[in-house]
Amino acid sequence: MAKKTIECRRVVLTGVGLVTPVGIGTQESWNAVLEGVSGAAEFKGIEVDHSGFPVHFGCEVKDFDISRWIQPRDSRRLDKFVHFTVAAANLAKEDAKLELDKLNLERCGSVFASGIGGILSVESQLMRFVEKGPSRISPFSVPLLMVNAGCGQIAIEFGLKGINYAPVTACASGSHAIGLAFRHIQVGDADLVFAGGSEAGIGIMGLGGFANMKALSTRNDDPKRASRPFDKNRDGFVMGEGAGAVILEELEHAKARGATIYAEVLGYGFTDDASHITAPSENGEGIARAMKIAMEQGEVGADQIDYINAHGTSTPFNDRSETAGIKLALGEENARKVSISSTKGCTGHMLGAAGGVELGFAALAIKNGIIPPTINYETPDPECDLDYTPNQARKRDVRFAMSNSLGFGGHNVSLLIGKYEG
Repeated sequence: MAKKTIECRRVVLTGVGLVTPVGIGTQESWNAVLEGVSGAAEFKGIEVDHSGFPVHFGCEVKDFDISRWIQPRDSRRLDKFVHFTVAAANLAKEDAKLELDKLNLERCGSVFASGIGGILSVESQLMRFVEKGPSRISPFSVPLLMVNAGCGQIAIEFGLKGINYAPVTACASGSHAIGLAFRHIQVGDADLVFAGGSEAGIGIMGLGGFANMKALSTRNDDPKRASRPFDKNRDGFVMGEGAGAVILEELEHAKARGATIYAEVLGYGFTDDASHITAPSENGEGIARAMKIAMEQGEVGADQIDYINAHGTSTPFNDRSETAGIKLALGEENARKVSISSTKGCTGHMLGAAGGVELGFAALAIKNGIIPPTINYETPDPECDLDYTPNQARKRDVRFAMSNSLGFGGHNVSLLIGKYEG
């Protein structure tokens, strides 16, 4: 039997929903990032005594009220990362002006990720077991901790009956979810997909684990200046939380309902370093290959990239490696012309949520013609010598943008989007 040829359909981004440490809402988060607002502060929401930890601050989501989207009785049966998921998905739905009763919901789905899922529920239920015994473990424990509880809840919330699953690749999870959603629409598995990532991991395991492996900044006396991607004096990342959701649609489906199009999704490159469970490749070879694959798919040249939202965690090793990778992917001359920024200076590292949030920022950069800044950039690092858009947003026409994500396990993802031109 002859193989069936699959014609790739065009995919566009029509909605963005952001719940971040600098704002609840897409415009609120975007405005704060453009203004260089830091979401870092001493911990308020962590439910255990953190006085014995070496780090006492992070980028928490502030003034979040889940009752805006879920009834209190129902919200108690869902982990905090699912709360963020539902909020971001609703914000994206509103932004895309979706009328669900006019859609074929069997052709709509959700690919929504988390790096560590319901880890706060794991902690709380374990403490309940230790203090009160096995009979007091919640009967909702399993759905509370499931990584796929987020994408499942989106389906329940909106009646989506198409594809639905949650990829898990640590801090690359959100970007993988978007890339996979893009592929599903390309080949005809779905017409519309909610995609992105969510994380709520600021607890004893997340904080303690990252702190003890020396990955976190310890600037307890100056939290707002702690996350400083690409700066010579960076000393680690700042833990963040929240969610980023985007609506991806097949082009004709979006046009038929009169959708506003932020950007066209053009490429999805993903690779692995196959070298170390936590550290990226020294020369950035893995992320470079991912970027090249994305550009090849999108038929976009290295000299055409205007903006890169970098993974840029503010750790010594990551920022140096990613800089090398960008040079490998684009070539030295092109790498020096592209505008780069890490919005983690503002939001902290949102782990599995980072990819969804940061692709949202890249789409907003295309829509508004503005490059968000890398804040707290004070002292240049000779090994990080590209244009990181230091401290001030910059006007620039952005035709093509990339968003990079790296994750423990050696995972590398690069997403390529471009200005929609019909």
